[in-house]
Amino acid sequence: MNVGWALDELNKFIEMSTMRYPDPVPGVIDLTGHMETQAHSEDISRQAHVVEQILDRVIPDWRSLDANTDANRWMLHRVAALRAREALRRGEEIRENLGDNAPRLSAGELHPWIWSGARSLWQSGHYRESVEGAIKKLNAETQNKIGRRDLSETDLFKQAFSKDAAAPGKTRLRRMPPDGSKTYDSVQRGAMQLAEGIFAGIRNPLSHEAEAELSEQAALEYLAALSVLARWVDDASVEH
Repeated sequence: MNVGWALDELNKFIEMSTMRYPDPVPGVIDLTGHMETQAHSEDISRQAHVVEQILDRVIPDWRSLDANTDANRWMLHRVAALRAREALRRGEEIRENLGDNAPRLSAGELHPWIWSGARSLWQSGHYRESVEGAIKKLNAETQNKIGRRDLSETDLFKQAFSKDAAAPGKTRLRRMPPDGSKTYDSVQRGAMQLAEGIFAGIRNPLSHEAEAELSEQAALEYLAALSVLARWVDDASVEH
């Protein structure tokens, strides 16, 4: 993330959404005490589109924050923007002083297939459903890449990464040129086995335990595993 750019955009929004008294009109005394935002609502709305993308990355659950929007319809965005600005300004300082400066994994930086499938549900706190959405997206994108709508889930990936030669109606994915080496055998087998593990160990339990919720951390780890497989599929060459 370009932190400097993000801070500039957040600052711009915070300034635009600041409440102030209207400029006085000559000869008119305003006794209503009415206040308005610094900028026009249309301009704030345009800036909010950019800010929402930043907030989704910095504070994924920002829509659930508590904010009174009675006087200012942009108060939720404003509260979130203030928190995001502080997080970007002082994130490294906080991690260092709290003794946890380990690398951090951002859901927004996972493979685009995975985050696009999980995003809307993740932001509303539905972590189990967000993982299921990411799996469905990965399954659909893999079907599209090899042109196989007749297969899904484990069978789809077994066929896609099979070492058998491609044939009519049986397109293959190759993570590296099929040179017959042990490395080639290993990477093809690894992709098949990772897919099998994901559908057996993640997808099936989630579908059979509809009432069981995932913690945010567990869901993030599941998405990371899916991201690895998605990247392998996306980067693989297609053999017709």
